[in-house]
Amino acid sequence: MGSRLKNKVIVIVGGTTGIGLEAASAMLDEGAKVVAVGLDRATSLKAQKQLGKAAKVITADAMKSAAAVKAIKIAVKEFGGFHGLYHVAGGSGRRMGDGPLHECTDTGWAYTMGLNLDSVFYSNRAAVQQFLKQGTGGVVLNLASVLAWSPSPKFFSTHAYATAKAGIVGMTRASAAHYAPQNIRFNALAPGLVATPMSQRAQTDEAIMKFIQKKQPLDGGRIGHPEDLSAAAVFLLSDEAKFITGQVLAVDGGWEVTEGEG
Repeated sequence: MGSRLKNKVIVIVGGTTGIGLEAASAMLDEGAKVVAVGLDRATSLKAQKQLGKAAKVITADAMKSAAAVKAIKIAVKEFGGFHGLYHVAGGSGRRMGDGPLHECTDTGWAYTMGLNLDSVFYSNRAAVQQFLKQGTGGVVLNLASVLAWSPSPKFFSTHAYATAKAGIVGMTRASAAHYAPQNIRFNALAPGLVATPMSQRAQTDEAIMKFIQKKQPLDGGRIGHPEDLSAAAVFLLSDEAKFITGQVLAVDGGWEVTEGEG
């Protein structure tokens, strides 16, 4: 057990599976109290059992503005404060019609932007409103993607998704600039391909996994694991990073600096 987040109360939107659940566990291990938001009730109940009494897990839809507001209110009521937001919730819109620009449907675009960008806007706005009300400063950490600036046209041509993740980067940096005088920090993590429920299609595609061996060559060439992001998330939400804002940290196994060939 560590103490890097001792006396911190963190809200994790998308904290009941994959990257978010792993982050919640890591933050609890570092002394934080956590409110985790999940979409599915059964999954939320399972996460509550796993995380224990230092966490409060709620079921809410991140695509609705009330979800983050509710989570922050619970953080203040149940744990006596609110110090940081980690927004993880998002996902592929491929099944709804996302794809290359000439094939992306209106429905695919709207759904993907709502899931990946509108949800971040809602949670970030709620966090800032509470931080300003408290007058205490605070931290916002958003989950972007290397696809925001390092595309893979052969295997990952979902252009609404890439656009939404690029939007997260833009909002993160603009917000960092605006709210720095209030000591509210904004940063983002940008993973490569990570083994989560969202990436099942890629994980079962032999050609993609062969590509990943070269595209993410660190640690023997592999797909990322949720825990690969946890240390970075803990650091950026902690006081150790109190002089860092407006940054986007790629945790991608080398994705953006390799060709994925050879």
